[in-house]
Amino acid sequence: MARTRTAPHPATAVLTEGKGPATPSGEPSAPAEIVLDRYRAFIFPNRVREQRRRRGYQKLMALSALLPDIPYIRLSKIERGEVVARADELQRIGRALDVPPRALLSDVAQPGFDIAAWAQPFLDCRPWEQDEDRMAVMLGAALRVRRNNDRTLTIAALDRDYGLPAVILSRIENAQKTLDRWNEATIASLCRLFGVADGDALRRSVAEQYRRGELDGYVTSIADPEARMARTRQRIDELAAELGAGASLARKPKPARGSNAPSTKAVPPAPPPAPAQSDGLVVYGAPLPGGLIANIATDARIDAPRLAGPRAFGLRVCRATLGAGLPASAIVVADPDRAPTVGGLAVIRNDDGYRLVTVTFDRTGATKGYSLAPDLEINLDELDPADIFAVISAVFP
Repeated sequence: MARTRTAPHPATAVLTEGKGPATPSGEPSAPAEIVLDRYRAFIFPNRVREQRRRRGYQKLMALSALLPDIPYIRLSKIERGEVVARADELQRIGRALDVPPRALLSDVAQPGFDIAAWAQPFLDCRPWEQDEDRMAVMLGAALRVRRNNDRTLTIAALDRDYGLPAVILSRIENAQKTLDRWNEATIASLCRLFGVADGDALRRSVAEQYRRGELDGYVTSIADPEARMARTRQRIDELAAELGAGASLARKPKPARGSNAPSTKAVPPAPPPAPAQSDGLVVYGAPLPGGLIANIATDARIDAPRLAGPRAFGLRVCRATLGAGLPASAIVVADPDRAPTVGGLAVIRNDDGYRLVTVTFDRTGATKGYSLAPDLEINLDELDPADIFAVISAVFP
């Protein structure tokens, strides 16, 4: 069946009109070019699907049944290259398929590697609407600019005041979904944030920002195929080295990566350094708005549980965000080197501090983190695993 292509949205068409800011000579300059990257969602090309089918597992669900420690939704995202697998996950998948874990990695640096060919089985049947994709990039850039110009627009504030939770915020800022595919509630939230009347006005506003050159630098940091591939190569090289060296496969935070492009994302607070076990664990925490906990050291120390890893630390609950069973006076022990388990608790690290959640599955198999006060539901499968710490014990002073 022949594919049809819709006409560009009328509000998007303004991109072809007008010029950017004036140059020193007085001549208007064009805004930064947007080089669209159709494959930017595929950050971890791999051979999981290839090896799975070669071993006779035609459906991913059959492989998932052998991997109870990896939720199906996360396994699917790994195979589709939408998240970067951890080394321990590759080991588990390799054992299930009876292949070395390094055989699951793709050599994206080899001349014959073609991301378009690799991604083809995972693309939906919708035609690629480049005008909508361009608008998604501009919207992501405009949102980053908006946050950069107003430091009160923290992740917690955007969730509380505008109904834009962290998961949706991240997807918008990284242009992972076009504007025409967002629901009415999300579009309404964006309109309130940008101070416009409706979706069409939002498109015009964002397009005008781009035309004036206000999004330069930001658009290229979102849509840059070469930068994406460079990050992918680095991540795969790190995994190959970790697997090849036989190093500890405990989860480690990803190292900061420099960039010449402007960034509006604050550097997340690093897991606090652990003191010697004989001295006890340092307790961190001070209450922040929205149920968050600040990464601030206190004078308190608690005994380290027997299973605590070298980076484990204490965290004051500060507020009974998970109900009366975990009062504000309680102290939990968070371990960055242990994965949370369903039915347990987890600490999520984000730009503004830490958040405590209860971990469970929803009916689709997605791993969710829940908070009661505030009432939040967070898709843990869409977060960086290095930012999710297991809670291994609690102390009730």
